Amino acid sequence: MTRNATVASDAGDALTATVRGLLPSLTPAAARIAQLIVEDPAQVARSTISELSALAGTSESSIVRTARALGFAGYPELRLALAASAARQAPRSTLSSGITPEDSPGEVIAKLVNTESQAVLETATQLDPEQLLGAVTAVCGGGQLHIAGVGASGLVAQDLQQKLARIGRPCHAHGDSQSALTSAVLLGEGDVFLAVSHSGESRDVLEPLRRASAEGATTVVITNHPLSTAAKLADFVLVSAGRETTFRPGAMASRISQLVVVDCLFVCVAQRTLDTSSRALRITHQALESDRAH
Repeated sequence: MTRNATVASDAGDALTATVRGLLPSLTPAAARIAQLIVEDPAQVARSTISELSALAGTSESSIVRTARALGFAGYPELRLALAASAARQAPRSTLSSGITPEDSPGEVIAKLVNTESQAVLETATQLDPEQLLGAVTAVCGGGQLHIAGVGASGLVAQDLQQKLARIGRPCHAHGDSQSALTSAVLLGEGDVFLAVSHSGESRDVLEPLRRASAEGATTVVITNHPLSTAAKLADFVLVSAGRETTFRPGAMASRISQLVVVDCLFVCVAQRTLDTSSRALRITHQALESDRAH
């Protein structure tokens, strides 16, 4: 379990956020256990291994293996962590439930704001400062920087490209696999290829990511799933956290949390290159102000 997953008390469900991110990468038996953890960590914490085995419809040995897959020595350690996590959580409210066709506009607003806020807090618990530092160092290295993302992740890639351009860091954002691939094969040592993928399994970014890595470029991935194929290919993994709910599929669930990661990366790069970035921001701001005056 990462340092962030065991610390931040602001978002009491840091542990369940981690488990939620790992769900797609688990075996069917482990996924049933993990789903129970996500849905009611307090109940799992109260359950003996025999009781949880009955609830999940799986063997006790599967529970032990799942606990170890989540980074714990065994089930007792997992129960203890879940009890601590559950104690930090605020009582569940109707705001955490999915949006229904009967919800009023006011209820939609309240539920969406609650979910988006949780995504921001949970991302803070999942984003590893050491991984972020490694990505920042690579981006500040001065080589070529290419960013890839398709669909909603493509919008996030464009947002990062625009931010970095404003502080004088040239980079290219690719919204389709062919453009990303033809750029990736021309990269080399000192260059950076950054992929944005909620699932970490998008074929549109996996092949460019593989080729960039094979050519010696540093690879960075922003993803919701730390055990995904993309995460395994990357040198540095920046984990976001976003929940899918009714009327709010993965594309929406990932966007806010990915933008939090993008902002953290951008600000850290701006800090590292303060003289250059300050000058660039001043010049670009003056240019925009001058354009508005005409």
